[in-house]
Amino acid sequence: MHKTHRTANRAKWLSTAALLLLPLLLQCFGDHWVRIADTCLLYVMLALGMNVVVGYAGLLDLGYVAFYAMGAYLFALLASPHLTEHFAWIAVLFPAGLHAPWWFVIPLGAVLAAALGVLLGAPTLRLRGDYLAIVTLGFGEIVRILLVNLGHPVNITDGAKGLGPIDSIAIFGLELGRPLPLGSYQLNSVTLYYYLFLALTVLTVIVCGRLQHSRIGRAWMAIRDDEDAAKAMGIDTRNMKLLAFGIGASFGGVTGAMFGAFQGFVSPESFSLQESVIIVAMVVLGGIGHIPGVVLGAILLAALPEVLRYVAGPLQAMTDGRLDAGVLRPLLIALTMIVTMLLRPRGLWPAPPTSSAASSA
Repeated sequence: MHKTHRTANRAKWLSTAALLLLPLLLQCFGDHWVRIADTCLLYVMLALGMNVVVGYAGLLDLGYVAFYAMGAYLFALLASPHLTEHFAWIAVLFPAGLHAPWWFVIPLGAVLAAALGVLLGAPTLRLRGDYLAIVTLGFGEIVRILLVNLGHPVNITDGAKGLGPIDSIAIFGLELGRPLPLGSYQLNSVTLYYYLFLALTVLTVIVCGRLQHSRIGRAWMAIRDDEDAAKAMGIDTRNMKLLAFGIGASFGGVTGAMFGAFQGFVSPESFSLQESVIIVAMVVLGGIGHIPGVVLGAILLAALPEVLRYVAGPLQAMTDGRLDAGVLRPLLIALTMIVTMLLRPRGLWPAPPTSSAASSA
């Protein structure tokens, strides 16, 4: 027992050291690789939020990208010169420009995204399966089209052109948008953002783990397995579903705010239906309802397109350019996912079977 405990602690410390040293190693090969790691962490947070809705409560939400967009655009509006440039009364109130601090915008984004999630969930409580997926899909597209159309006649979102430049995050005077010199060494901006995203990802994992083993998490899983039986046992399925939509959406709002600060620019193109589908695929590929599996699925699907650049290029050269890399990369990703799901239908890292299921097997 003590030996197993020591081994687990050693593995935990080694994993922590590896995560902390990873961007320093990747930075030696260029900022591009650190940016991929940053993107992976953002998708991990999105996938964990989706896992609350899909994995815990069993609600197929294809409009999840709407909450992601809301967080990004909220940060863009409150931390960029757009509003003061297009609205005179705001310029009078804030003559130095509207540059809201991140510690105000991010919680506000979480609260507003949660409210939007509850607003989405309220009229869909009686829907299940494919019908719920279709309604939420339409909701996500409505939000994206709304972001495009709010550029005219009153310019709120600047339409399809997008918003920018967006202020970078500053923590205790340290601006993450600028490199940090440490003697002869320098931590680039993407590396500083990596550590912020890593801290938020760890916090998200802890919150999701606590939720999973709480009374709320067990109620969600009862609804997922058999909603009628859960209702017969006295579980308030209505409020539990709304809570799942709200909590999952809040994770999307926070991640969207981080995305806006990291990119320095947001546009409706970043929040298409394909993003929602990819986030669902991350949860399914890794293992529905299992936090380590969801993290693994998010990292693989976020990094795979970039890794396949080095496969698509040689294949295109071998065919004298007859194969378009823009078509070849999605094809390779689809083939990889199909083969994986055929070999591992429950996901790459599914949740371990319960003791009762194991004994019956």
